Amino acid sequence: MDIDLALSYVRVTEAAAISASRLLGRGDKNAADDAAVTAMRKMFDVIPIKGKVVIGEGEMDEAPMLYIGEELGIRDEDSIEVDIAVDPLDGTNLVAKGLPNALSVVAISPKGGLLHAPDMYMEKIAVGRRARGCVSLDAPLEENIKNVAKALNKKVEDVTVIMLDRERHYELMERVRKVGARMKLITDGDIAAAIATGFEDTGVDIMVGTGGAPEGVIAAAAIKCLGGDFQGRLCVTCEEERRRCIEMGITDFKRIMYIDDIVKAEDVYFAATGVSDGDLLKGVVYLSKDRVKTQSVVMRSKTGTVRFINAIHRL
Repeated sequence: MDIDLALSYVRVTEAAAISASRLLGRGDKNAADDAAVTAMRKMFDVIPIKGKVVIGEGEMDEAPMLYIGEELGIRDEDSIEVDIAVDPLDGTNLVAKGLPNALSVVAISPKGGLLHAPDMYMEKIAVGRRARGCVSLDAPLEENIKNVAKALNKKVEDVTVIMLDRERHYELMERVRKVGARMKLITDGDIAAAIATGFEDTGVDIMVGTGGAPEGVIAAAAIKCLGGDFQGRLCVTCEEERRRCIEMGITDFKRIMYIDDIVKAEDVYFAATGVSDGDLLKGVVYLSKDRVKTQSVVMRSKTGTVRFINAIHRL
């Protein structure tokens, strides 16, 4: 893929973040999501790619824009074919309530490079580069925490575990407390939580729990760019989900999917822009009636380059 496209992908997330940020704290998560989706799609239409959405806002009959299978980009004969995974607004509730850590994100790979995950739950674990290879979904959480502590040269009680504050995670929370580790609970946005493990200054060491499978693919793309580790396992709860897995070629529903199973391509881009202030990125700041400031990150797995971009936009 053309390295010059990296800035174009950031422009996509910047546009979505700016549009969604206008609705910060207004209590309407659907309006915020719609604003992000609309802006993101318009920006994709001026990028010289032949893109196909593999992770999006739902099926064609469920989403007016950015649905799974939708084609994006200028699509001329010289354009490269790519898979696109999008979450125009990771944390719709966060924006509606004016809470931190809302992001606009995209992941891009050459065609066939991303898992076409169905809209269902996935059990996940993520760590940064220094703890790569030290965790497993099949291992007890206590063992994973101790292994991460050893890899990071930390005491167990100094390791920070992040997870969604959900009833389904109550048992995990108790196990974290019993082993003596620190814990950070979030209300929404597990893509941001997974990415946080890849940056030491966030203070987050390991992400665990069950969340959306599509979000897992996007998070895995970011973690691959950062050299970290991500594992996922689909949670099949009904016959429809079983059928979708079989269509994807997955028949062993208890199989761990490693990062290279989820993100097959070696050359992957990931871009994110903060909507509200978070652990990794600042949110959109309105400087005046016609100028706003954004903070973004763009990463590429092939080179391992991570760029933070502060931009001032004239509206």
